Amino acid sequence: MIPVEERLQQAEHAISGIERLANGYLETLAGKVVRDNAVHASSLEQHQFIAHGYAWVATYLEALRQLADWSGRLLEQGGFTELDQAVFKTGTGAYLQQLLHGIAMSQDEVFRPGDIPSPAILAELMADGSINELIRDGNTIENRVRVAELLAGGEQPVDPTLDPTLTLVREQFRRFADEEIAGQAGVWHRQDSLISSGLIRQLAEMGVFAVCIPEQYGGHASGKLAMCVITEELSRGYLGVGSLATRSEIAAELILKAGTEEQKRRYLPGIASGDILPAVLVTEPDAGSDLAGLKTRAVKAGDCYGITGNKTWSTHAGRANLMVLLARTDPAHKGYRGLSMFLVDKPGGTDAEPFPLQGMSGSEIPVLGYRGMKEYEISFDGCKTGPDGLLGGVEGQGFRQLMASFEAGRLQTAARAVGVAQNALELALDYARQRVQFGKPILAFPRVAGKIGWMAVEIMLLRQLVYYAARQADTGRRCDVEAGMAKMLSARVAWSCADNALQIHGGNGYATEFDISRVLCDARVLSIFEGSAEIQANIIARGLLKRRL
Repeated sequence: MIPVEERLQQAEHAISGIERLANGYLETLAGKVVRDNAVHASSLEQHQFIAHGYAWVATYLEALRQLADWSGRLLEQGGFTELDQAVFKTGTGAYLQQLLHGIAMSQDEVFRPGDIPSPAILAELMADGSINELIRDGNTIENRVRVAELLAGGEQPVDPTLDPTLTLVREQFRRFADEEIAGQAGVWHRQDSLISSGLIRQLAEMGVFAVCIPEQYGGHASGKLAMCVITEELSRGYLGVGSLATRSEIAAELILKAGTEEQKRRYLPGIASGDILPAVLVTEPDAGSDLAGLKTRAVKAGDCYGITGNKTWSTHAGRANLMVLLARTDPAHKGYRGLSMFLVDKPGGTDAEPFPLQGMSGSEIPVLGYRGMKEYEISFDGCKTGPDGLLGGVEGQGFRQLMASFEAGRLQTAARAVGVAQNALELALDYARQRVQFGKPILAFPRVAGKIGWMAVEIMLLRQLVYYAARQADTGRRCDVEAGMAKMLSARVAWSCADNALQIHGGNGYATEFDISRVLCDARVLSIFEGSAEIQANIIARGLLKRRL
């Protein structure tokens, strides 16, 4: 058996080699899409497949770096358990294998090393005995099964990357999710009903909506990492509950970064306390990711604006009492420059009358999962803003303001995905221990245990990537690339875990009475909203190309 210290050194050697491979890909890609020291949009679109493949390579590479960092910290602290070592070995071996032989970007799209020619370095890495040893000894069914066995025995991977305060926060919200959320999640999903106002008030009292808001505006200023830890645990209980804070996070980020001082004092304390529940209205029936195509108009009338147009996929908009809305103020500019962001006060609606505001009407969009807040299509017909409704007080800044808030939203979404994946793992493990077939629990069968073991391994890879991105944000660094990596990988891992967990449940998993059927529906949306997987890949590739310039 290879000593742990030596295996970690091998992993660092392998990561160094993959860095050289990724740099080779980047140079080749740059040669195809960079013109006059700038990324050429049409060329990037033409070479989209290899650009997105490179984005996945870069994401896997960063995940491996963070897994190695996690392992190194455990080793330094003398607490590298058998389970931790199995997670490290399996994750390192599996991701190295995919990097050298092919990464599944979706169910039917595999990026292979030959798609971006790098023959010399690729041949060197594939012949490297140390790397081959990591793959051969790490990504084995025996290791995956052992991870599942240790989990079934009550062990959990250790996370030394959280300080004692955040560890206590995690435990607090884990208990809350188990005691107050998990038992109600199935009811909210099956009845397609709103999460209770009482539970929202409990979340507010626990400070969920105040995590990232500065203390001077009534918040806790705890940072993005704390937000991710809390969001993960709430989403482990139910995605809908973990998502309640998403709109508050995005709205607060927008107001904090772009609002006037008066707007900050007016709205941020209410958002922090939970008295103001925001909805963010950006998407339109004919404009999703293509924000330059937005048609909703905002026309100035005195010291107010009149909003006319349509928004769709407006989450929690019925009960919300603040709408953060993107509209076009300058019809002469058909692209991004003519867009502005607005803060529109709205009475909180009821089930019977979700939109009790003159000039505004809406209808619910029935959805497969991600329930508890409801989705709406909304029509505006001269709906009036208040005198201080233009965010920042200057027209034409809406697109720039929104882009600055996306990092926070995508980080929060990545944390939601970790929670969903963890929920699927726990449901699969519990079921596999209890379900007896052929005279023994199905956990005893290697392909069942192997699936569970791999879930735990990839969740740890993902969790460390999300925490890394959050720490980057907390240091004040721009982390659009890192947040995109976390969001892109997290969505795929959550879906993979939910799908495997349902497979372990067999026919019972397809029954609505079993929670895993709900989790599968919830997991599917994660690669769509807050920027699809394809959009994230584009952001990552473009961002890394720009960093190269």
